Amino acid sequence: MEEVILDAEERMTKALDHLREEMRGMRTGRAHPGLVESIRIDYYGTATPLKQLANISVPEPDQLVIKPFDVSAMSDIEKGILSSDLGITPQNDGKLIRLRIPPLSEERRKQMVSRAKEVAEESRISMRNIRRDANKHIDTSKKDGDLSEDDQSRFKDQVQEVLKTVEKQVDADLKRKTEELMEI
Repeated sequence: MEEVILDAEERMTKALDHLREEMRGMRTGRAHPGLVESIRIDYYGTATPLKQLANISVPEPDQLVIKPFDVSAMSDIEKGILSSDLGITPQNDGKLIRLRIPPLSEERRKQMVSRAKEVAEESRISMRNIRRDANKHIDTSKKDGDLSEDDQSRFKDQVQEVLKTVEKQVDADLKRKTEELMEI
């Protein structure tokens, strides 16, 4: 049963990591490499994350500079950025791609906050499904006679505690991202 609980905890942590990765890609008023790192670029027929194809730097608070390792990938990177949902037009000078990050309007900030809430809720749902799976496994073990009722209850409580802990982290991450999005 300890394995079931550890597996549930590991899967919930992965869901939390996924949430954090999603939130990193959400645009705020400031430039940061996380905005574009995970954009998939069609590079010789393979969808490759931008961070594997180029060096991404932040020379100014409102600008990103992308320097491809392979200059021949420049147009592919530009197409990938244009087709992403970032909403920024890249400026290509032949050696570098510059992205100017415009300030967000109040309406756009509110849209981003609601998107952050949606992503957080999806993460919570995923974690609750993991709890359900762990509880099913515990119930099955009880039916098979491997567990007493006290053990069943204790293990379910442990799974619930893991869920509460991870959900608190989701709430903290959502609060932090909301504040970041709403600051001017």
